[in-house]
Amino acid sequence: MYKPDNVKTSPDFPIPDTMRAWVLGDPDQLTLTTKPVPVPKRAEVLVRIDAVAICATDLEIIHHGPPAMIQGGLPYNKNFTPGHEYMGTVAALGPGVDEYKIGDRVTVEIHAGCGQCKRCREGMYTACHNYGLNYGDVDKGHRANGFTTDGGFAEYAVNSINTLVPISDAMSDEEATLVVTAGTAMYGLTELGGLVAGESVVVTGPGPIGLLGVAVAKALGAHPVILTGTRDNRLKIGLELGADYVVNARNEDPVAAVRKLNGGKGVDYVVECSGAPEAVNEAARMVNRGGRICLAAFPGKPAEVDIAYIVRNNIYIYGIRGEGKSATHRAEAFMAQKRFDATKVHTHTFALEDLPTALKYARERIEDAIKVVVKTHGHAAIKSVAAE
Repeated sequence: MYKPDNVKTSPDFPIPDTMRAWVLGDPDQLTLTTKPVPVPKRAEVLVRIDAVAICATDLEIIHHGPPAMIQGGLPYNKNFTPGHEYMGTVAALGPGVDEYKIGDRVTVEIHAGCGQCKRCREGMYTACHNYGLNYGDVDKGHRANGFTTDGGFAEYAVNSINTLVPISDAMSDEEATLVVTAGTAMYGLTELGGLVAGESVVVTGPGPIGLLGVAVAKALGAHPVILTGTRDNRLKIGLELGADYVVNARNEDPVAAVRKLNGGKGVDYVVECSGAPEAVNEAARMVNRGGRICLAAFPGKPAEVDIAYIVRNNIYIYGIRGEGKSATHRAEAFMAQKRFDATKVHTHTFALEDLPTALKYARERIEDAIKVVVKTHGHAAIKSVAAE
């Protein structure tokens, strides 16, 4: 039975020596295999993974490789387990950990910075200067589970205590997997963009981050909140999450529609979540002079941008890579207070052994899939189900 030196365990949470884990071989080739249960070091805990949501970045990693890199190169055929949007239960404590107890329910942030560089000391651990410089040298401290180290398509994972977000028993496993998505929106709106109540916001692209961006913006007091996209079913969910107006970009010019809805003038802030080729230029024409744009999507190829327009109008642009500055904790607080219902973006649930099917649903948007969740322990009988 699992009992590493200097690691605190509990008879109430027995841990096996090995676990089931999906491993990436060649591109798009995942195999369910057995791995040793990892061992937490100083300031780390072992998390029993109870649920993990599928992100579009997971699909990119499994198919293309980047942005994941393992041991200095692409993640293929290196016994790597992807997946990063997971939650679970603290199962064991590394040396010196007393901030958490075995049995605590937590959701996790992806990134643990090195804690030593300039950005980490500012709390911007997603912009850690050692991100990308220390692949294969995990003793440097930087982690990005599911990107540079093993992730959540498994039964257990090791996490730095700095990446843990406590959750209450009232929050379902599925909802808890969405905290980091809401945290990404929170980080872009508050820490980077400085959103204050009463400012006007446009969210472009009703994917999971866009939809929860609408919810967070509204909960923060933004007005009006406008969502643009091309799928009526997702725009409808945006209205349920707090959007004051929605615009179907297939039916009308989104720039003209946004300006009309905001009294003929530009808005204060645009959160760009679509990754469309013209998205940055359209966002620039949606904001007012001195307005801000947050770029939260990864376009498939380099885009042509009208920089002169941006300069003439004193527009500020922020790039965002995931969560940061503990914004995930604030997002969890909003969700715990029921300021918005994040479960509206959860559409399907599968068991761990059905991960390939779950990925197919997410990739092909089968049955209008938005956020697909995979559950592990005690959920072998799960089939594809639509969220209620």
